[in-house]
Amino acid sequence: MDIKKQLKEFSQGLIDLISEEELLNKLKRSEKTGKPLRIKYGVDPSRPDIHLGHTVPLNKLRRLQELGHIVVFLIGDFTARVGDPSGKNETRPMITNDEVRANAQTYQDQVFKILDRSKTEVVYNADWLDALRPADFLGLMSRYTVARILERDDFQKRYQSQTPISLIEFMYPLLQGYDSVVLKNDIEIGGTDQKFNLLVGRELQRDWGIEPQVVMTLPIIEGTDGVQKMSKSLNNAIDINA
Repeated sequence: MDIKKQLKEFSQGLIDLISEEELLNKLKRSEKTGKPLRIKYGVDPSRPDIHLGHTVPLNKLRRLQELGHIVVFLIGDFTARVGDPSGKNETRPMITNDEVRANAQTYQDQVFKILDRSKTEVVYNADWLDALRPADFLGLMSRYTVARILERDDFQKRYQSQTPISLIEFMYPLLQGYDSVVLKNDIEIGGTDQKFNLLVGRELQRDWGIEPQVVMTLPIIEGTDGVQKMSKSLNNAIDINA
């Protein structure tokens, strides 16, 4: 497929594309070198099942695989212990390693109901995050300020309403961004609630001398409560195994 048609396929259905020019350059290089783009998509195994909301990005990813590109499916077995604060109005209790491992076991089988196994790399972020030393965490934390973190809409609301925010929640965007440093992916895709985290990944890649990832966000499906986004932790999700 020519570059213009590929760009149209990539752009279809997106809310955010940061940036189209960068994506176009990556597609041109991919065509010239014959090397597929690496598209990162991460899910934290905080519950046993992937839900209907995940099928939006998964179906998008399958289409991009059909264009010849590679999906890097990241199972956040380390970050699941931290808990993604995106869209949350309170701190989520940490889950145990045993719970994470049990939940992660079924994820590969579930995603391959949609993704092409032959064009998917499955990775676990505990493989590199567990290896970080205290000095590494301090170095990572030094790359961002509290003021920048508080630019996040959900953190702003909680701060203004004097709702507690734990320090470990401040680490989550940095850990997700560091995943992109390790993986050196070309693109990261997620829901609109992930935009801040994905942009942190761009900045950290740039800090490490890596070409920044293109950020692609997709609409979020409403949960069964008809109010909040579909989420495992909000107990308003429809599991794809249901």
